[in-house]
Amino acid sequence: MKSALTLAHAKRLASMSSEKLAAWLAKCSPRGLLEMDAAFELWAQQGQLPPQAEGWRVWLMMAGRGYGKTRAGAEWINGLAGGISRRIALIGATIDEARAVMVEGESGLLAVARRRRVRLKWEPSLSRLTWPQGSVAQLFSGDNPDGLRGPQHHFAWADELAKWRKVDDSWSNLQMGLRAGTRPRVLVTTTPRPLKLLETLRSDKWTVSSGGKTADNLTLPRNFIEVMMATYGGSRVGRQELDGELMAEAEGSLFPRALLERCRVLRYAASAATQDERFDRIVVGVDPPASSGGDACGIVVAGRRDGKLYVLADCSVEGASPDRWAKAVANAAAEWGASHVVAEANQGGAMVASVLKAADAGLKVKLVHASRGKAARAEPVAIRFETGRAFLAGTFPELEAELAGLMAGGEYEGPSRSPDRADACVWALTELSETRSGLPRIRML
Repeated sequence: MKSALTLAHAKRLASMSSEKLAAWLAKCSPRGLLEMDAAFELWAQQGQLPPQAEGWRVWLMMAGRGYGKTRAGAEWINGLAGGISRRIALIGATIDEARAVMVEGESGLLAVARRRRVRLKWEPSLSRLTWPQGSVAQLFSGDNPDGLRGPQHHFAWADELAKWRKVDDSWSNLQMGLRAGTRPRVLVTTTPRPLKLLETLRSDKWTVSSGGKTADNLTLPRNFIEVMMATYGGSRVGRQELDGELMAEAEGSLFPRALLERCRVLRYAASAATQDERFDRIVVGVDPPASSGGDACGIVVAGRRDGKLYVLADCSVEGASPDRWAKAVANAAAEWGASHVVAEANQGGAMVASVLKAADAGLKVKLVHASRGKAARAEPVAIRFETGRAFLAGTFPELEAELAGLMAGGEYEGPSRSPDRADACVWALTELSETRSGLPRIRML
């Protein structure tokens, strides 16, 4: 291929099957490949191109890893920003990921602009990208919802939505700020995970969905695809991570969504001030993080009444220092009138107790040690839900997503890296399930 692509080339390439196009690309010269790379619309999968439907507000692109979601997102944003001045939001799971993938990545906005011979002004210190025509894109993160509160935008690109730590609050604030211009729109590019928001978006009348499989990407090495398919093909992991299939619910979950919905009661979902009179006993379960700024500190309040257990509040905090999460535990215990705190001591042991005591010297702390895996510890609690002896006194999206991700076989397939909230919940309910009425008991021999 010695000259630039022509209309004739475009028509011929558009008529080729995936197999023939891959063979044609293998024979291209380096210059020809560069020209082809820049002509994204000629070789892109249909699922990577903007929808032709009218009136959509959300373009949901759920696809397997390596499908080309980032390239599609960068091409879409670059095309919109190249005209009149627009305000654009770029939201990643974290600011670092937004910068490394959406802007500076090999398929990101800077790379796409260079292929189009467009010079963008990138200001890393301000997390801001500016086009020559005046359009400005600002970076945000899915773990900081307040950052999206206030600014308004014409368009947005939300990358890896299923990885956002505070997905519901961040998405709500994004939607409320997507109000500039006559037709604001957002593109969501993500590998699917069991997430209620994704299910809601997919069924919304304002959403247009697209996607594809890892194997659809002609630029990936064929041997890589063969190894991945041989290893994961047909499995749950393969269907989700390679085929881009949204698994509505984890198969084999200890806490299926339907079970959690059936066990939801609202009569005790009132203010904390009235709870001490309604329950025989209230405790706070804590799953401390292994390091400061790492995983969340699971903090869950639960109560017992008439032999039945109730989850009352999820007070978990994320990215907190020991001092901050200890204060959150003390505040939860004081607010709900808890008799004591039960905290896992595998990570830190005596340090956990000392940190909690430093936050509140009068706090009663019971340390517990995990001798079994998280899922194994959760099985007796799941049985209580199944038999109508445990309930959710309200709605707790993040906690429920983690509970639904606990598998009977011991694996965890939830949205977060670790089921910290679920583990705290299990510790609290396990503590309450023990008989401690203070009355004499008869032991049958």
